[in-house]
Amino acid sequence: MISTSVAFDAPDLAAHLDQSSAEQLDALDFGVIGFGPDTLVHRYNAFESQAAGLSPQRVLEQPLFTNVAPCLNNFMVAQRFEDAQDDNTALDTTVDYVLTLRMRPVKVALRLLANPGGATRYVLVQRQPR
Repeated sequence: MISTSVAFDAPDLAAHLDQSSAEQLDALDFGVIGFGPDTLVHRYNAFESQAAGLSPQRVLEQPLFTNVAPCLNNFMVAQRFEDAQDDNTALDTTVDYVLTLRMRPVKVALRLLANPGGATRYVLVQRQPR
């Protein structure tokens, strides 16, 4: 089970997210985008929907790196997921990033999570305080 007290930088967070209901993801204070090996988005929480201005209906079952967030389709984000998959290694890294699609540039921290053989990979988005 996951609670709203789970932090963006909590250890073993991917396993917690995998076990969480949609309602539990919606209670988190950071964005959660979960997608499969085909890059189709399967999990999208309310925090990220409100912050990005994209409804779940517009995001779910869409390819993350081409239709939803092409600004993440680069060596810093998408390529890291591909490399982890190709190498059959775990991915858990946090990068400072600037989101630019459909919005004024916004500084964020992205946490990229993937486990070898895992069904869901995650891009977590923590907006920086103003």
